[in-house]
Amino acid sequence: MLDRIKLFLNPFQDGRYEDMSRGWKKTVVSDFTAGLIVAMLAIPMNMGFAIASGLHPVHGLIAGALACLLGALFGGSKYQVYGPTAAYIPVLAAIMNQYGNGSTDPTSPEYIAGYYFLILCSVLGGVILIFMGLTGLGDFINKVPHSIVVGFTIGIALTIAFTQIGDVLGLTVKIPNAFLQKISTIWINLDQFNIYALLIAVGTFLLCKYLLRYAAYIPGPVIAVAIGIVLNETILHDEGLQASIHKYGAIPTSDIFKFTPPKLSEMNFDMFGLVYFTAAVVFVAAIESLLCSNMADRMAENKGTPYNPNKELFGQGMVNIFAPLFNGFTCTGALARTATNIKVGGVTPLAGIMNCCLKLAMVYFLAAHLDQVPMACIGGILAYIAFNMVKKQEIQTVLRMNRFHVFLMILTAIGVFVKDFLSGVLLGLAVYALLKRFFDKPQETAAA
Repeated sequence: MLDRIKLFLNPFQDGRYEDMSRGWKKTVVSDFTAGLIVAMLAIPMNMGFAIASGLHPVHGLIAGALACLLGALFGGSKYQVYGPTAAYIPVLAAIMNQYGNGSTDPTSPEYIAGYYFLILCSVLGGVILIFMGLTGLGDFINKVPHSIVVGFTIGIALTIAFTQIGDVLGLTVKIPNAFLQKISTIWINLDQFNIYALLIAVGTFLLCKYLLRYAAYIPGPVIAVAIGIVLNETILHDEGLQASIHKYGAIPTSDIFKFTPPKLSEMNFDMFGLVYFTAAVVFVAAIESLLCSNMADRMAENKGTPYNPNKELFGQGMVNIFAPLFNGFTCTGALARTATNIKVGGVTPLAGIMNCCLKLAMVYFLAAHLDQVPMACIGGILAYIAFNMVKKQEIQTVLRMNRFHVFLMILTAIGVFVKDFLSGVLLGLAVYALLKRFFDKPQETAAA
């Protein structure tokens, strides 16, 4: 453990900067370019993740920057980009709804109570992740069945897609989290439907999808947001489109890194909820970060130092302790941004450090415009993210396994969508543990 501590606390002695020896000038330029493009891509996404989680957009902007820096310094992958992710949306939204009374006003006592409880869960989860990394538990996390991982991804994608229906349709009423209540609320308030909001959301989705497919260097979400802001402030100014500033207030440019330790006196403390949501933080961070690190090594065809799963858990712990303590929130490895980082030339953690610095600079100079982003535009970006979370190849991999794993995938997806993230995953794991010896037979898998 002592050797691990020495290794994990030194960002430059774990082989992740080995590409610098092959020409440091070229590597620096390549990492700077990757950091700039991913930062541009991430800003609207980070705002969207925060909004979908029931948080102020500024938390997403700060979390995205700090997570990139801390992950680059202490994580276990050369390529991974860290920040707010879709997998955390159901967890954070449930915390803010249950302990923050669903308030979106960051100055209200209800919102502050929920946010402090979120910070406490994240910090405790970060401590557990550090302990897991130092004790070598990273290898065990990789043993979670692939069918359950794919199932929870499908469930989360469905949850995010249905969460954004209100913004996509231009509804101003608050949409509840429960599925049946959500549908009922939307049906009752269809008189608020705004065709321009729907057109902006669909246009945003298509821009994100096809521009990024055409070239990784074209930040589709940024272009979509810019068009949305221009339309909202010009020809659609009087069409009743709701912007971020109407729901969350202006994005500040000063005092954004304020220290935000959880205050027990100002939160609705619940021991069962604390244990439950802390476990959710740990599970999402561990599974998604290791999945993302593995994917990054395969995508980059990494022939050098492979990702270190235990150091990755340690880095996730550092991210989830310090990002929330400085006005951010819970983060993990981001699959889409990591893939983009690799495609545009990022080869060392320096790309993540550049990402942090450039993101903060852009936020400072663009804050006055970012709070004018139409909510329909954010809804379109999140719909695109939900659409891309479900990979055809991953589902086909499960279908090639035995029927037991297909059942696990479907069961987990339904559990996550209908109930919540952790309940769905725990249900899948429990069924797997109880029935594995009866249905998960090697010869059946081979035959399939």
